[in-house]
Amino acid sequence: MEWFLQDWNALETWLAQTLITPLLQLLHLSQLSDDPREIAGYFLLSSVQILLIAGVLRPLESLLPVEPWADRSATRIDRLYTLLKLLLVVPVVNYLILTPLFHEPNGVPSIAPLQLEHWLPALQTHPVWLFLIYFALYDFILYLVHRLQHALPWWWGLHSLHHSQRQLSCWSNDRDHYLDDLFEVLILGAVSALIGIAPTDYALIILCGQLIENFSHANVRIYFGPILDKILVDPKYHRLHHMRADPTRPGLHNCNFALIFPIWDILFGTALYQEPLHPCGVDDPAIDADNTRGLIGQQIAGLRRFVAGFRRSASSTT
Repeated sequence: MEWFLQDWNALETWLAQTLITPLLQLLHLSQLSDDPREIAGYFLLSSVQILLIAGVLRPLESLLPVEPWADRSATRIDRLYTLLKLLLVVPVVNYLILTPLFHEPNGVPSIAPLQLEHWLPALQTHPVWLFLIYFALYDFILYLVHRLQHALPWWWGLHSLHHSQRQLSCWSNDRDHYLDDLFEVLILGAVSALIGIAPTDYALIILCGQLIENFSHANVRIYFGPILDKILVDPKYHRLHHMRADPTRPGLHNCNFALIFPIWDILFGTALYQEPLHPCGVDDPAIDADNTRGLIGQQIAGLRRFVAGFRRSASSTT
């Protein structure tokens, strides 16, 4: 293990010196990053994530598909979303916007009134437990955000892009409207600053969470069983969240909002088990039309739905 960490640190340093630092200097953004090695570390973790999606989850979809697809062309745009998000959107927002906003130049949180180590000093000597608590809090915030994404008309206008995909696959997790991503990242960034998560730990939490989400979106016939599926989200559990609305059972699709730990759905009464799988997608033709659009067209359509939903919400309150 020690040799692996040494090689990883050496690779981080090399990437920071040969690519990250010169690029930041070229773009006149050096003042926004106190430690380019953190950005380099993120890119290495993201590269591992992409390799796992392409090298493990994608082959599993061919070996154990839930739905056999003769044509996977509809999934290509989701792959583009994943690559853009992991290699461009997330590092720019997290390291060039959120980190300078919520952290001092030395990486110490600038706010952190709810820092866990302050209220529970024993956690300072138990980093694994601290990480798990952070991870659970991260997932709980995402659960609440996810409920709002479905409940608020203007937010659903953005989030519906994610649900418009009929061929749910290992690449679908990052099929999002970028304004939707921005709202989510700002909320997570603010919460992480309040509880004092360091940028490196935050990046690792994001990676672990997204890997589980990549798996839960995958078109694979892998289920955890009646005990483990109450502990961790599996593909069947999350696929039910993506099912098209059934006119004979309205509201059935409003379920399984948890992204990592089903406990939140169980506690708040939104968990759905013992249900056969349904076709994925949306029943609204205007949203389903996203499947005929390219990435820019999807972003424009989502923005129009956002504006329309915002106007409806404003008019209903007046």
